[in-house]
Amino acid sequence: MLFNSSVFLFVFLPVVALVTFLLARVTRSNAPAQAFLSAASLFFYGWWNPPFALLLVGSILINYTLGSLLRAASGPMRVTCLVLGMLANLGVLAYFKYWAFLCTTLGLHVPESSIFLPLAISFFTFTQITYLCDMYSGKIESNGFLDYVLFVAFFPHLIAGPIVHHRQLIPQFRGEGVFRARWENIVPGLALFILGLSKKMLIADLFAPFATDLFHQAAGNEALPLAHAWYGMIAYAFQIYFDFSGYSDMALGLALVFNLRFPMNFNSPYQAASVIDFWRRWHITLSQFLRDYLYIPLGGSRCGMPRMLTNLMITMLIGGLWHGANWTFVFWGGLHGSFLIVNHLWAHHRKRTGRAPLPRAAGVALTFVCVLIAWVFFRAETFSAGWKVLTAMFGGTLMSDTVKPFILKVPQVLMLLAGLYIVFKRPNTLQLMRDQRPCIEPVEGEMPAQGWKLTPRWAVACGVLFAVCLIRLNQPSPFIYFQF
Repeated sequence: MLFNSSVFLFVFLPVVALVTFLLARVTRSNAPAQAFLSAASLFFYGWWNPPFALLLVGSILINYTLGSLLRAASGPMRVTCLVLGMLANLGVLAYFKYWAFLCTTLGLHVPESSIFLPLAISFFTFTQITYLCDMYSGKIESNGFLDYVLFVAFFPHLIAGPIVHHRQLIPQFRGEGVFRARWENIVPGLALFILGLSKKMLIADLFAPFATDLFHQAAGNEALPLAHAWYGMIAYAFQIYFDFSGYSDMALGLALVFNLRFPMNFNSPYQAASVIDFWRRWHITLSQFLRDYLYIPLGGSRCGMPRMLTNLMITMLIGGLWHGANWTFVFWGGLHGSFLIVNHLWAHHRKRTGRAPLPRAAGVALTFVCVLIAWVFFRAETFSAGWKVLTAMFGGTLMSDTVKPFILKVPQVLMLLAGLYIVFKRPNTLQLMRDQRPCIEPVEGEMPAQGWKLTPRWAVACGVLFAVCLIRLNQPSPFIYFQF
């Protein structure tokens, strides 16, 4: 079920919110409302393909059981439970997401469409791996079954994150009156949801056709003009930015409606002045997961510079593979690993020599170009298409006898300028809503003068944005991160 669909907006969300609030109010207990919200979340997941809801339920049951055994066991039995949990989770993920990829890589035949990828399998698998690892480390005392089910399956974060940590969410379930209707949270939550919906439907989806057209031509034999390659790639950079940023805002807004807060997952990443800073701002919870459960266990930065850089590259390669079963994703991860290595070496050189850093504007521009280059292979389905786009960007021609000129029209130029202004100059939605505490962490920086407040002006603005989104509901499109 898509957030940008009529069935979600006019049936699922209002019914689930109303019943949850009524149950919490009538019973004066969190448990009935929590049970209903868990069941509704499983229904939300099964809407796309009902049998996969059984996979999610089975995964929850197995991991909760193993977590309980881990808590009660001692000695070698604890190691056995943890190993079984890792094998079960990674085995399911490997079969559904990577088996066909592995067979194809080894030259083995895989019947077409023999394996369907369940939605969000990477997200709910990683969520439960963190739980088992922390249970093994003694960081968790005990949790009720209802707490665990809702922690894993809560519909706002289930499909595309953020990857929520148990200590961030489960304690909130136990708050007094947490599932009751509170207008001080419902109103800003819905406003944040509408802002996120607008990013997706009114910005990301408008840039999408230009990126699609570029890679469609790259897959063929037609040569690409330089201007087409650059505009198409910037369009894709804006598409994935507003698509993922929009989903992150919607997830935070929906959680806030139920008086819950998620961690920040997106923080103006194109304003980063280095690739290191970019990964502190883009998909923040995935970066934290890879750091805490892969990079640090590998040794992190504790074993000297060469080992640290090796660990960094391994982490990014695996992070690339997490995004998709294709060598282009691995290459994308390797590119970012290389950028991070150069970034760390440069920072080490500056620290040793006392050299001044690059001006911030230059750092932001260089970082954006590096990220743009990497996006080429993230978007391309094949290396040949990716190389063709990259070659056109840095070695193409404006026009020739064999290359048709690419003429930017006024609407395209205005879209490009508007996108550049928003991502590089404007505060993000969490900064706009800083006073409403939209996420777990405090939002850095002062709230802009035009920040969100419960005023007629903002009510009209959100109403207009929502109305325009409704006009486009007949053109639903899935979120990019749904495929991961």
